[in-house]
Amino acid sequence: MSRHRAPVRPRYGRMAILGSSLAVTLIAVLGGTGVLPSTADDTPQDLVGDIAGLTDDTSAMPAQTSSPSPLEEPDAVSAPAGNADTDDASATEVRSEAKAREKALPPGSGQGKRVVFSESRQRVWLVDGEDRVVRTYLVSGSAYDNLDPGTFEVYSRSEDAVGIDDSGTMKYFVRFTEGDAGAAIGFHDIPVDDGKRVQTFRQLGTPLSHGCIRQRRSDAIRLWNFAPLGTTVVVTT
Repeated sequence: MSRHRAPVRPRYGRMAILGSSLAVTLIAVLGGTGVLPSTADDTPQDLVGDIAGLTDDTSAMPAQTSSPSPLEEPDAVSAPAGNADTDDASATEVRSEAKAREKALPPGSGQGKRVVFSESRQRVWLVDGEDRVVRTYLVSGSAYDNLDPGTFEVYSRSEDAVGIDDSGTMKYFVRFTEGDAGAAIGFHDIPVDDGKRVQTFRQLGTPLSHGCIRQRRSDAIRLWNFAPLGTTVVVTT
């Protein structure tokens, strides 16, 4: 059998090293004699590096990495994120509109100075003689169907009163009608029984009373001062 000699491959790496060494020596000699101009920041190694960058031997060069194009990576192309300021402004606007609707007077609630109570919304409005709402707030009306919608007027007031069936004491009672059993119905603060309120402030907005409309003490005082005898009271659904 005949032996075939493996083809001889040029060893570019060793050639590049040898060439670099010769270049360093040549540059050092030329720089020392003043033939090759240089700056204080340039060293022979720097210049060699510039020369080596022009060679065709890519084996000694660092591997190149590239980021994929957004078109090559679908996940990188997404819908633009929402503007935080715009989102916050929109949410604030929605809340403001909802609050405005919640506080708006019920339709057909009369005219002139009056107290308006909505049974479905469990809310009271104090309206002045120019039809302006001067105060509105949540209350707790009757848990029973013993108050019909209609127009009434304040006929009695008591700064201190006692609830039916010993259900506690109350203040700033402003009466405007009576229930089927003849018991007075009106506005007052949350009753106190055995030294404790019979409900919490957080429960205002929920019908919980025997027939009257319960309020915070501060709201009860405001209505007491707003509604003397003869003041119109409008009850809506």
